[in-house]
Amino acid sequence: MIEIQGLKKSFGKLEVLKNISFTVERGDVVAIIGSSGSGKSTILRCLINLEQIDGGTVTVDGEPMIEDGRYVPPAEVKKITAKMGMVFQSFNLFPHMTVRQNLMMPAMTVKKMPKGEALEECIKLLDKVGLADKIDAYPSKLSGGQKQRVEIARSLMMKPEIILFDEPTSALDPELTGEVLAVMKQLAQEHMTMIVVTHEMAFAREVANKVLFMHDGEILESGTPEQIFGNPQEVRTREFLRSIF
Repeated sequence: MIEIQGLKKSFGKLEVLKNISFTVERGDVVAIIGSSGSGKSTILRCLINLEQIDGGTVTVDGEPMIEDGRYVPPAEVKKITAKMGMVFQSFNLFPHMTVRQNLMMPAMTVKKMPKGEALEECIKLLDKVGLADKIDAYPSKLSGGQKQRVEIARSLMMKPEIILFDEPTSALDPELTGEVLAVMKQLAQEHMTMIVVTHEMAFAREVANKVLFMHDGEILESGTPEQIFGNPQEVRTREFLRSIF
């Protein structure tokens, strides 16, 4: 579904991503773990084209987006990134719009979804994330966990083939984290392809089928949750996990 080879990204003289390579199969849940500043979120931002890469090749669903550091034409990039949805750590809901409007407007504007179909899909997805009763609420009336679940529903409105999650629970109180992770777990059970940058090690261990451990802009170790959490090979991985558990 996604193939990344030799991805490089620098901000000025600071090399943030150094020769990143990994693949994501359809239906995979890939958890990216590691200390803050190790480059985890930058990978997602490069994939969704919020950051320009400096080198490497990115192929999504068999279509090249970047080949040896060169981007395909902008219209092609847009078509490829449209296959991906992204849920950020901060809630990006429009404050002046109701939940219904937040979900329907992007689908009608970008996907040209008819109003009736958009409303039907909106109701279905709010029900899925347990917020059907909040359809006419404004974001200011929602808890952090509810806002993040609306964000997930809004992302699903665009019918993505892949969802990228950038530390979706880091801005939440512990008691609200569970409700967001439950929705993500449900998506995983439905075989949604997901890349999740997370500090939630229990989620990575239980829900992911691949774990990437990043340190200082590199993937130091990758494997199944059993391998990474049960028998890490790298000293840095062991040190990181010891600092958390």
